Amino acid sequence: MQKRILIVEDEPAIRDMVAFALRKGEYEPIHAGDAREAQSAIANRVPDLILLDWMLPGTSGLELARRWRREALTREVPIIMLTARGEENDRVGGLEAGVDDYVVKPFSARELLARIRAVLRRSREDDEDGSVSVGPLRIDGAAHRVFAQGAEGPQPVQIGPTEYRLLHFFMTHPERVYSRTQLLDHVWGGSVYVEERTVDVHIRRLRKTLEPHALDGMVQTVRGAGYRFSASAEA
Repeated sequence: MQKRILIVEDEPAIRDMVAFALRKGEYEPIHAGDAREAQSAIANRVPDLILLDWMLPGTSGLELARRWRREALTREVPIIMLTARGEENDRVGGLEAGVDDYVVKPFSARELLARIRAVLRRSREDDEDGSVSVGPLRIDGAAHRVFAQGAEGPQPVQIGPTEYRLLHFFMTHPERVYSRTQLLDHVWGGSVYVEERTVDVHIRRLRKTLEPHALDGMVQTVRGAGYRFSASAEA
């Protein structure tokens, strides 16, 4: 079955160009020109991936990404941001809002399809991962869910797709120090170009995800070396 990809872009020429590239790549494109149309398309059928323009009329792409990461229906749908904003701070802002990758305009169809394949491949690998437990944290691989053991029993942890992959890697490789480069290779894949600062952004988001359960200290910074995941949370 073809993967269904939602294009949220207000410029018809760009939407048509992206849709043409998607059909050539054997994907099914769905169009939306603004937040309202995007929400309607998602309500009709949740897409396998969303291509989201940064600059949209009314609600910005950044605001939409944050909203979708809060909602159960779209929390785990991969998002690639389409943006003309190539500055590092803007890219970091997009990652912190919950997007999985970004493509800076102007981009080629070949680059776009490569990014889509990489993000979908990572999501598929997540689905095939097994369950794992470390300390009070447990990943149910079949259900693709994370639980934290609390005083009243297991509590669900609300987590985004990239943080899920990062946490799964950490939990299957605890008590070892990994540099940013090593984490990029293991979690994002060596064939995908992502800046090292991306790791820091997602580490912060992972800690923020675990913080309500008082488990953010399980993700530890090792000065001058990288990051370590430990069953015993540091204060």
